[in-house]
Amino acid sequence: MIQRRAVLAAAAFACISGATGVAHAQAPAWPTKPVTLIVSYPPGGGADIMARMIAPKIGEALGQPLVIENRPGGSGQLAAGAVSRAPADGYTLLFDASSYAVTPTLFPNSPYKGGKAFRTIAVTALFPNVVLVNPTLPARSVAELVAAAKAKPDAVAFASSGNGSAQHLAGVLFEQSAKVQMMHVPYKGGGPALNDVIGGQVPVFFGNVASTLQHIQSGKLRPLAVSGRTRSAALPDVPTGIQAGLPGFEIYEWNGLFAPAGTPDTVVDKLSKAVQHALQSPEVKGRIAALGGEPFQGGMDESAKFVSGELERMSKLIKDRSVTVE
Repeated sequence: MIQRRAVLAAAAFACISGATGVAHAQAPAWPTKPVTLIVSYPPGGGADIMARMIAPKIGEALGQPLVIENRPGGSGQLAAGAVSRAPADGYTLLFDASSYAVTPTLFPNSPYKGGKAFRTIAVTALFPNVVLVNPTLPARSVAELVAAAKAKPDAVAFASSGNGSAQHLAGVLFEQSAKVQMMHVPYKGGGPALNDVIGGQVPVFFGNVASTLQHIQSGKLRPLAVSGRTRSAALPDVPTGIQAGLPGFEIYEWNGLFAPAGTPDTVVDKLSKAVQHALQSPEVKGRIAALGGEPFQGGMDESAKFVSGELERMSKLIKDRSVTVE
């Protein structure tokens, strides 16, 4: 009798184990539906262009399409808020710009929470800024621009798309590196700022290569230096800021992909590999180069380290230079 019960118990256990194994085998692999990519800036902007460039390739690697949704506003806070409140299941992601490293310090109560609200999946590309002057300004080199700025504090003005913007912080870093004080003229957008620099109302601008290259080539703007570690392939004759005598002048506009904190490692790892697939595409590489940038070198760990470093560096710069959004 005891032996018969043991045999029945063993059979029952085998059935349960087999059923469990079948359930595990049939568990669907992520993703099983389209992934929503919320972009923190409007259509047509740099972040949007980059997102739409890589989304099809990421979807190709995942086997599901990425649906892009633009939610501009609040220096990225509207998009960040939406993603931070989304389920941490990998189906709602944030595609952001370099403001990701700036907003937590400028807006302490923002959804970014100092970068702790999200997991970094990937940094996609780096775009250096260019130190640009209107040709009517006599300065033909960084040294001459620095000399003009040192001659009288606030005598030389620079335009930006607004307080705390990428152009503003590039200008602030230039001031710090050159040990000068310039006059900041904030605008409501990069377009109006760039137009007034071209028109001669403001002499200096710290723009990216993509939005200014045509004006450089036409002679409407004169480039003095790029803010990257190496020279830009689009402007090979223009020195880096460090080569031009500005120690520490290295700053980029960049784009990154983020998931809500708590997203499973397996999902984040799969997304990271899909982004690397996209960035290895000759088509994507070519378009990034045409925009004056370069694909980020490194995977998820290197991206997370870069973003963490940018959060720390930008926070220090903002506090040291008393940058505010007012």
